[in-house]
This record gives sequence, structure tokens and C-alpha cells, in this order.
Amino acid sequence: MQPFETFKGLVLPLDRTNVDTDQIIPKQFLKRIERQGFGECLFYHWRYDEKGEPIEEFPLNQEKYQGAEILVAGANFGCGSSREHAPWALQDYGFKVIIAPSFADIFYNNCLKNGILPITLDTQSLLERSETETLFMTVDLENQKLILDNEQLHFDIDSYQKETLLKGLDDIAVTMMLEDKITKYEENVKLV
Repeated sequence: MQPFETFKGLVLPLDRTNVDTDQIIPKQFLKRIERQGFGECLFYHWRYDEKGEPIEEFPLNQEKYQGAEILVAGANFGCGSSREHAPWALQDYGFKVIIAPSFADIFYNNCLKNGILPITLDTQSLLERSETETLFMTVDLENQKLILDNEQLHFDIDSYQKETLLKGLDDIAVTMMLEDKITKYEENVKLV
């Protein structure tokens, strides 16, 4: 994973609640085993009609949201099955941060394990503003702040999860930090 750095990004509103992982990345695209290439399939059934043509009203298809890195959504984002492909699709599209009033637990943890920062906040005013004006928001994980114009919003995150994101450490990298201790233990263990 790449270390998470403070950045200023464009906000894309998705004013929907109970967005499940099958809506984020439909099942027919789960055959891939690599983490790349899922961005083009993100929200496929909302983004494209039955002929595969873009639906103009959907935010991902609107010019003003091209290049968005911050997704603002409704409550219970990422519910449904526990497929890790959902965060892969969001990340492959370019999202670094997802802000919602609540998340499904497995989805929330899958985001963190893949370098996406999920932030739990009330999003009603952000959704309303980002639908009528172009919003750029600064995300400062170190200080746990979102900065929008002159307004600062504090968000909470577990200190361990914050540290792994800031350092770009996934579970394997955290384990490898203990390689010397693991090796020493293995050398001292007698096989029965």
C-alpha cells in the first residue's frame, strides 16, 4: 500500500443509502483475480444502461465530477456480501476517501486493508452542497480533519488503523516488521 498523505480532492456525491457491494461491483465482474481493472465496472448497473451506454444523470458520468477522489454517500454504505472487490473497484476508479454516516463493518475494514480511508460523519449538508457546487476538500488524516473552505470537521479513527494507513502498511507488511522475532522463535522451537 502507498502511505496515506494529506491531499485536496474533488468531492463526488452519491445520495443513496444502503449501497451494497453488488451495486458497487456487480457479481459478473468478480472473475478477475488481480486488483486492477475494476474501476470501469464501478456502479455498473447505475452507471450504464442495458446497451452499455453511460447514463448521463449518474454522477460518475458527469464531467464536473471527473477526477473525484472523495466519495460522499448515505448511510449503511458497503452493506451486503463481504467481497473485497468493492474497495478494489473504488480505489481503481480513483477514490481515496469515502465519507458516510455509517458503513457495513466488513466493508469498512476491507477499505482500511486496501488503503482507502472510510470516514463516518453525517453527510447531509455535504451531499446537498456537492450537488449544487463544485467542492474540493482537504483530507488530513494525521490531524483527523476534513477542511472545506474555512470549516474544519473532525473525524475519529482507531489509532492502529490510522498508523497503518499513514505508513502504508497492510497486514503482510505489519507481520514482516516482526520477521526477526518470528525467525528467532522458529529457531528456538523444537519440532516434536
